[in-house]
Amino acid sequence: MKNNTQSYIPLAERMRPTKLEHFFGQQHLMGIDGFLRKAIEADIIPSMILWGPPGTGKTTLASIIASETKAVFTRLSGVNSGKQDLSAVITRAGENKFFGKKTILFIDEIHRWNKAQQDALLPHVEHGTVTLIGATTENPSFEVISALISRSRVLVLNKLDAHDIQEILRRALTNKEVGLGQQQIHINEDIITQLSKLANGDARMALNTLEAAVEHSATITEDIIKKVLQKSHLYYDKTGEEHYNIISALHKSMRGGNANAALYWLARMLEGGEDPVYVARRLLRFAAEDVGLADNFALILANATFDACHKLGMPECNVHLAQLVVYLARTKKSVSAYFAYGRAKKDVETYGNLPVPMHLRNAPTKLMQELGYSKGYKYTPIEDSSDQEYLPEELKKRTYI
Repeated sequence: MKNNTQSYIPLAERMRPTKLEHFFGQQHLMGIDGFLRKAIEADIIPSMILWGPPGTGKTTLASIIASETKAVFTRLSGVNSGKQDLSAVITRAGENKFFGKKTILFIDEIHRWNKAQQDALLPHVEHGTVTLIGATTENPSFEVISALISRSRVLVLNKLDAHDIQEILRRALTNKEVGLGQQQIHINEDIITQLSKLANGDARMALNTLEAAVEHSATITEDIIKKVLQKSHLYYDKTGEEHYNIISALHKSMRGGNANAALYWLARMLEGGEDPVYVARRLLRFAAEDVGLADNFALILANATFDACHKLGMPECNVHLAQLVVYLARTKKSVSAYFAYGRAKKDVETYGNLPVPMHLRNAPTKLMQELGYSKGYKYTPIEDSSDQEYLPEELKKRTYI
């Protein structure tokens, strides 16, 4: 049932828009008054990091910029490129700059580049040799060096809503040049609506599923969609629950001591395709914020699990996360350290940079000793220091915990 002239290229790739008017979703960026739309139309593209889930349009936006801009457009993959590839791009970009041409460098999955690779890119972004467009599914705060972030605009892409995906599917079904328009495909609106919801905001998944269904039959039914998807986890978003609701449910179930509910929400996330490292990161925070001093081993286990998720990935690390979730749910809880830090932070904000008491200061030089640094300090291991004050004068005897 394939379009023979395009069978070697996946439908999702064939349907990738190259013009502004064909792009669906991300109205906060691409609407009439959207920042990115205006930047593209004016051909003034700043360095940027596009951050969002899979299938939300990051690479598509790069394609549109490549089509619409007057700059030389170069693409690298964060998976299989490195410093040598970057060096070649920079050499060409320098030549372009000499002749008055801008170079836009698109790095897909920029989070795959290590710190050294990102450091090598930094001066060329800073000096304007290239304009960077990085695409990532990971939080840039954790995966992209701060110096690159500070020199770029971080643009957040949201999951596409069902209406946007319906329009994308209809366009694929009617497009005779690169889509499925030349085939006699029978599919009703209910199936299109169902598929748009099952896609969970991922346009690529919706198109891949449609293409696979067409290979089964020219008449697309609910049973065919289920047969193509096979795994029930792809149905987990039937009720329209958003991602943040599920992570919140996991967090609150552990806090409430319900290991069974916590395992269910964990499975919903992992089997729905969530990045296990993201889940591990949230659990690592939970171990300190909610368990805290009641069980210090929880933090050690959470950190070990986080490391295991980095090393193994899915599906192997699912058992590590399950073990951790059950442990965190069942163990005792204490938020004393969490709230204590909040009280200390409030004093810092209220009183500013209070001076360190003289007896607590280090005195590595003779001059500092003469100025009274460290004078009167009581060395706890060999003398009674029970009356020694460790806080600034303004906060004397203050307690936080």
